Amino acid sequence: MPINIPSDLPALDVLLQENIFAMDSRRAGSQNIRPLEVGILNLMPNKIETEIQILRLLSNTPIQINVDLIRIDETTPKNTPKSHMDAFYHEFSEVSDKNYDGWIVTGAPLGLLDYEDVKYWDKMTELLDWARDNVQSTLFLCWAAHAALYHFYGVDRKIREYKLSGVFEHKVEQAKDELMRGFDPLFWAPHSRVGEVAEADYKSIEGLTVLAQSDAAGTYISATDDKRLVFVTGHPEYDPLTLAQEYERDLEAELSPQVPENYFANDDPNQAPLVRWKSHGSLLLTNWLNYYVYQNTPFDLTQLRRK
Repeated sequence: MPINIPSDLPALDVLLQENIFAMDSRRAGSQNIRPLEVGILNLMPNKIETEIQILRLLSNTPIQINVDLIRIDETTPKNTPKSHMDAFYHEFSEVSDKNYDGWIVTGAPLGLLDYEDVKYWDKMTELLDWARDNVQSTLFLCWAAHAALYHFYGVDRKIREYKLSGVFEHKVEQAKDELMRGFDPLFWAPHSRVGEVAEADYKSIEGLTVLAQSDAAGTYISATDDKRLVFVTGHPEYDPLTLAQEYERDLEAELSPQVPENYFANDDPNQAPLVRWKSHGSLLLTNWLNYYVYQNTPFDLTQLRRK
């Protein structure tokens, strides 16, 4: 898919080296089509790494996409240069008058904090309410999925005794839902979180359907019946080495982390990871863009139906 991203964004060179079809804004401007407008609210400290991971997943559809990178506030993250943020990210006030076909809200390393103690929680709730009215479909990842469930439905997560880290087998619960189209009945996906929302809490929400879950990792994918909100509690975007890097970081911080489950060969951190989630991660984003976004969004985004 031709992803229309800024010509100087570091992700562009990486994706082109991987033979992924990404075009810069100059070439995209010469095509007379109506591209999808997708915003990425990036809450992760390492913005560049997360940009590459998500843009890679958006690359498997023939639909052209314009991507806006959005920041939650003016704080410069410690793992991303200020020059990068200034050059490529929009303040919310700069895009709040737009409508979007799709939004992706990333995870954040905030699992141990109460939501109201998150320094940007007020801004986060403002953006969540805005997206509910101005975006055809919003995809929430990991911490953002739990935060959105809490904000919209009052469902709070429990803190696990130990961090859930690894790659887990999941079962498709609703094979006829378009988001699950093409999925194997059993598939693998990475998780890295300390929060957990009980299955009973998902089932208590009217108009919300659990689409895939795991005996070990709990509910993985759920969505509202109108396709406007999608909650993914894992990390389909993760690179092969991301969990290994997190494990090594936690070791250096003397957090006594458990070895990520079902990740290293023979569960031995001295061996290479077993990568078995990339195809389903890519399929998830492709299905979301096609069936939840493209097939439902109006041609004229100013006519986006309101809830």
